[in-house]
Amino acid sequence: MLYGICNLPIIPVRADVGNKSEIISQLLFGETFKILDKKENHLFIQMAYDGYEGWIDARQQEELNETDFRSLNEEEQHIADLSTHAMLLKLGREESLHLLPGSTLPFLDDDSFCIKDTDYLFLGLSRLPDIDGFEQEAEEVLRFYLNAPYLWGGRSVFGIDCSGYVQLFYKHFGIRMKRDAWQQAEQGVVVDFLQEAKLGDLAFFDNDEGSIIHVGILLNEAEIIHASGRVKIDQIDNTGIFSKEENRYTHKLRIVKRIVGAEGKIS
Repeated sequence: MLYGICNLPIIPVRADVGNKSEIISQLLFGETFKILDKKENHLFIQMAYDGYEGWIDARQQEELNETDFRSLNEEEQHIADLSTHAMLLKLGREESLHLLPGSTLPFLDDDSFCIKDTDYLFLGLSRLPDIDGFEQEAEEVLRFYLNAPYLWGGRSVFGIDCSGYVQLFYKHFGIRMKRDAWQQAEQGVVVDFLQEAKLGDLAFFDNDEGSIIHVGILLNEAEIIHASGRVKIDQIDNTGIFSKEENRYTHKLRIVKRIVGAEGKIS
């Protein structure tokens, strides 16, 4: 088995080979993957973080040995915290990279780390993901992404989709969520009534066929923050999301799930 790591600020993960294929997700710096196949200059990968599979450009990654791959995924790693000004300096090369919040900083030690033969110096705020401060910090993390434009497959403040937003939010607290909304709906425990909802609970919405097509994060029992056109705050009730901008219900509520329990543990 071969392994790799994203060594650029962000790279697209596509449904098929070629740069014209649909983007289905993205890898942030420091995220790792298994290499399942190779075709031309593209790799078919399985992301270590969520098991998602897709194609990437082979030139947008660095090979990783099995020992480092396993260590990175068995131990919690520091990530870049909320800031759009974080940078990495490639020591000895006079090169730099801009980092996005949620990027992984593998084996970070005193603001520096090494990937293969490259030494990096991290300039910015980092955090070791932990749920201990969830109730105090959750809303700040959520609101950081306000007005981020909707982007199918996106996972950054510069373009994000509904489930990518959920995944990235929970990554800040060391909780691994699956990639797609329907997969996330299988995680956590059911909240029986919307009136019992708490900050961080997930609300899922379906279409006329009953398929989960959207997810958002509850601020409280009456407000939801979600990526739809952009990351925004809307009203929610037992019917679904009501958009003041459009003066109508835009999404039909299916179920509410709790990921973090009352005791600060993953449900």
